[in-house]
Amino acid sequence: MGTPLGDFIRAKRDSIQPRSLGLPDRGRRRSPGLRRSDLAARAGISVEYLTRLEQGRDRNPSVAVVNALADALSLDPSERNHLRYLAKITGGECTAHTRPAPPRRDVRPSVLETLRLLEPGIAMVTNRLGDVLAHTSGYEAVTSGTGLLDSDTPNFTRYVFTDPRARTFFADWDDVADEQAFDLWLAPSVENSEWFTTELAPIAGPDFTRRLNRHEVPRRGALRLNHPSGCELQLLRETLELSSDAQQLIVFLPADDRTAQAVDQLRRRPQGRLRAVS
Repeated sequence: MGTPLGDFIRAKRDSIQPRSLGLPDRGRRRSPGLRRSDLAARAGISVEYLTRLEQGRDRNPSVAVVNALADALSLDPSERNHLRYLAKITGGECTAHTRPAPPRRDVRPSVLETLRLLEPGIAMVTNRLGDVLAHTSGYEAVTSGTGLLDSDTPNFTRYVFTDPRARTFFADWDDVADEQAFDLWLAPSVENSEWFTTELAPIAGPDFTRRLNRHEVPRRGALRLNHPSGCELQLLRETLELSSDAQQLIVFLPADDRTAQAVDQLRRRPQGRLRAVS
């Protein structure tokens, strides 16, 4: 049985063309990308050891090996951080016996007060599973009519993968889907992520599973929305990590004048107040 670490190494190896690293093209082969022997040579490890890592038969590579693999794969800083994270959680998989459970949903009063100060701006508090834990009236205005907040316990990730309206609402749905799948690896805990993915996979289907196992680090550009009212919105995102709570405060800012005017019109519609979702 493979591991997230092994899946990521193999996926990155398959995505690299040998010529991009100055290696000779050795003709046709059954799978694309960099040969296992070439990656092992670049990292200074044996092919046998690399095979064990990719197949999940070795779950505890040293820091030196992880760094060597990052160098050999020419990973950027975000990908390096993800590789280190996967090495950490993979090493603990065999000893983790905690029963999977949902994460906490309460938001600290001081964080709620920060949201109030951001009114009538567009802001929300979420976690890596995508739970919408609290939001401003501005966020409600921008998402009105989309179905995102219809549930008593709204979840951004579940909405993206299971609500057909999401594919229209998000102009770059594929990018948003990649972001949400990737963030599950950074969930409040391994147990939380396992609980949620087990619940979501049967209803989201193979498209969700494929994105989850691809380990593609997202670039997170501007968020482009097609609002049901006919407005086209382009929003920049600023994220404040609430590390002690395993939550995030995300503020959305209009990227251009047209979006600012459209958001102002949406705000004038009757909306609710700041809401904490219990």
